[in-house]
Amino acid sequence: MAGWSLFSSDIAVDLGTANTLIWAKGRGIVLNEPTIVAFDRTTRHLIALGHEAQAMVGKTHRDIRVVRPLKDGVIADFEIAESMLRAFIRRVSHGLLPPRRVIVCVPVGVTEVEKRAVRDSAEHAGAKDVHLLAEPMAAAIGVGIDVHEPMGNMIVDIGGGTTEIAVIALSGIIVEESIRIAGDEMTNAIIQYFRRQYGMLIGERTAEVIKCQIGSAIPLEEEYEIEVRGRNLVSGIPQMIRVSSEEIRQALEEPIAAIVQAVLSLLERVPPELAADIYDRGIVLTGGGALLKGLDKRLEQATELPVHVAEDPLTAVVRGGGKVLEHFEQYQTVLLKPYRL
Repeated sequence: MAGWSLFSSDIAVDLGTANTLIWAKGRGIVLNEPTIVAFDRTTRHLIALGHEAQAMVGKTHRDIRVVRPLKDGVIADFEIAESMLRAFIRRVSHGLLPPRRVIVCVPVGVTEVEKRAVRDSAEHAGAKDVHLLAEPMAAAIGVGIDVHEPMGNMIVDIGGGTTEIAVIALSGIIVEESIRIAGDEMTNAIIQYFRRQYGMLIGERTAEVIKCQIGSAIPLEEEYEIEVRGRNLVSGIPQMIRVSSEEIRQALEEPIAAIVQAVLSLLERVPPELAADIYDRGIVLTGGGALLKGLDKRLEQATELPVHVAEDPLTAVVRGGGKVLEHFEQYQTVLLKPYRL
């Protein structure tokens, strides 16, 4: 049985709106898949999930439905989310042992009901001991910040469904702001821009590619163009147009401005002593949204504070959850307290 320790069933899960990442104790990140599920409409049995399901988006017949079981950072379809989580856990555990301890990273603004839904999903997926960890805290730990020290650290974690902003000190979150405007809202803004400006319908995946390739928060030194294919809403015929990064920046302005305003709003509520720490240390950007071109500079201009993009911002949250898992006794105080019925 000694060899079984190599496949420890303790895991940390970043159950994100856009992507699900899993860290296995002693092995590191063992899964990074889109949070997308394809299932049979009649039986509700899973047909595909992750990358395989993502490839089906917009291409299925009427018997198959492709959904994202999380919306705005919380579970929207309990049954499908539970089936997806169970399948992901089974995939990473190699069929050896059910998970004993599971840490799930959740948005800081979740309600008690939403916490219970996440906890129940993990338990029904086979977990014996479930703990919840706030995403900004996980991100801070993941990028190497000592959250136990009496120093203020500000994290802005821009995921798919939510933007989590928090100031952390002494193993706790002092002030926080959670808004349901993030990567998905940016993608949707691009879709709506093409509908209004060009009378053209583009898919979610196309909008995501546009955002990643030429999306920006400030004017670029060199502006780009991209070919976009979609369907004309008037004629119904497929068409192709070229758009510039300036147009996409215009399309993204509203969600970006909302994120900047949320950061400014939180800064107004920071206690003076911690504000001095943030002035010295600056703001750390994590999450997929941190990769948007020029977003760090846009925040620097608005706050007049240094803004640092974390190394590998996409995995910061799950790396933090993994660190808590590996050093559980040391980090027990940072976990969210269990809900009370």
